Amino acid sequence: MVSFRINSENVSFKGDPDTPLLWVIRDHLRLSGTKFGCGIGQCGACTVHIDGAARRSCMTPVATIDGRDVTTIEGLAPSDGKLHPVQRAWLEHDVPQCGYCQAGQIMAAADFLKRYPNPSDADIDRNITNICRCGTYVRIRKAVHRAAEIAAGEKS
Repeated sequence: MVSFRINSENVSFKGDPDTPLLWVIRDHLRLSGTKFGCGIGQCGACTVHIDGAARRSCMTPVATIDGRDVTTIEGLAPSDGKLHPVQRAWLEHDVPQCGYCQAGQIMAAADFLKRYPNPSDADIDRNITNICRCGTYVRIRKAVHRAAEIAAGEKS
């Protein structure tokens, strides 16, 4: 049995320990925000945070997260009900078209901004490798910059 916390809730999984975390999240825990895209860790639609760091859940065996903390898009916003700065910036800049990849994009951006609080366009392009089939990269970049501004304003 694998036990871990997801979105601040203790959970356990009794199935095959090699099951990708993505399928535990979607099929066992019924959290549908994390999406299946490619299944080979390339597109990033399945991005979640494990112990605060962005990871592709389609390539992460559930056995490797025993005792760890997982955050999905459903748990990204703080418990005070206010959206995360990245979520607010995404809405402000109307980033999604189809929206399918956006949960993974947001999770990747939230982790990225912890490491690059004042990013350049080159930083964004080099570090956020999630794929958007609709091609909203210009809006994604603008929203990442805006999220950095929001986060900086909240720290003051």
